[in-house]
Amino acid sequence: MRLVKIDQLTGSEILARSIVTPDYKEILAEGTLLKVAYIPRLEELGIKEVFVRDNELDAQTKLIIREEVGKRCKEKVKDIISKHMYNKSQDMTEIAEAADKIITNVINDDNVTQQIYDIRERSADLYEHCISTCTISTLVAIKMKITDDLIHDMGIGCLLHDLGLRYVTVDYIDTDMMEAGIREKEEYLKHPIYGYSAIQHEEWLSKTSKEIILMHHETIDGEGYPLHNPDIMKTTRIVSACDFFDESICGIGHERKRVHEAVEYLKAYKGIKYDAEVVDTLLDFIAVYPSGVKVIINTGEMAVVIRQNKGFPERPVLQLIADRQGRIVEGILVRDLLEYTNIFIDKVID
Repeated sequence: MRLVKIDQLTGSEILARSIVTPDYKEILAEGTLLKVAYIPRLEELGIKEVFVRDNELDAQTKLIIREEVGKRCKEKVKDIISKHMYNKSQDMTEIAEAADKIITNVINDDNVTQQIYDIRERSADLYEHCISTCTISTLVAIKMKITDDLIHDMGIGCLLHDLGLRYVTVDYIDTDMMEAGIREKEEYLKHPIYGYSAIQHEEWLSKTSKEIILMHHETIDGEGYPLHNPDIMKTTRIVSACDFFDESICGIGHERKRVHEAVEYLKAYKGIKYDAEVVDTLLDFIAVYPSGVKVIINTGEMAVVIRQNKGFPERPVLQLIADRQGRIVEGILVRDLLEYTNIFIDKVID
């Protein structure tokens, strides 16, 4: 996001913040494409500068943890896991510090449990995935009123849950490992055992953390792996659902899914594979259609998601950008799906 003077606008920018009058009446909504014709009118209204997006997808995105915290924790986790793999370094206890930084960052946000978050599908490495799983799981645990001690141990388990993937030689990125060849599938399914074997004698790790590392792919129907054991703790149930969601949208062990596809899968298997309370809590703060995503609605028109509606992650605010014939829409046509109850999103487009 950047601040641009009106006389420097070219007419191709997208508003990063709404333009409002001194008495707080909205002139142009956040996410609006600033067409050339709008510029003289803004000058007439005495608007001297506006906030615009740096790129098309710089939308109203809320982060669960600050970006700089995530980056620092990722480097720390990567360094610790790499050292442990090559020389069994005792520095692994520093993983607890990284977990506490993430947990503290989440807890210190007074509004953290009241927001809807734009968690996007993306390419991600193992370490970013571990950070994301820890962050999402922590928020779920806070909303479910899990005790602080258990959240701490769960956070450590999250950061180490895929340690075993460092010992796997098969390519699991953007690949559905359940449909892979027999040898590749068998090796991949062993990664929780590899991870657990690497840390099982670490006395500083709690039972909660160790169970997460070994059993984060177990499901409550007993069809998970590696033990096919449905008897898993609540913290492991939290990580199981959050891990599936994040690895699905970043393509770890799966073909990468859109957010709404991962959400639909969790809904379909709520109470079957994944703990119903955990799924409901998770989906309560995940934006099904992240800001900036282009969609087709049931009228055949194309729109872009410009912001979320608190408490209604499946009913965002849209701005129409093309009619059903594909012609660019003139003017500003905003559709808040809480108000337009006869409109629904038909599909997401690339």
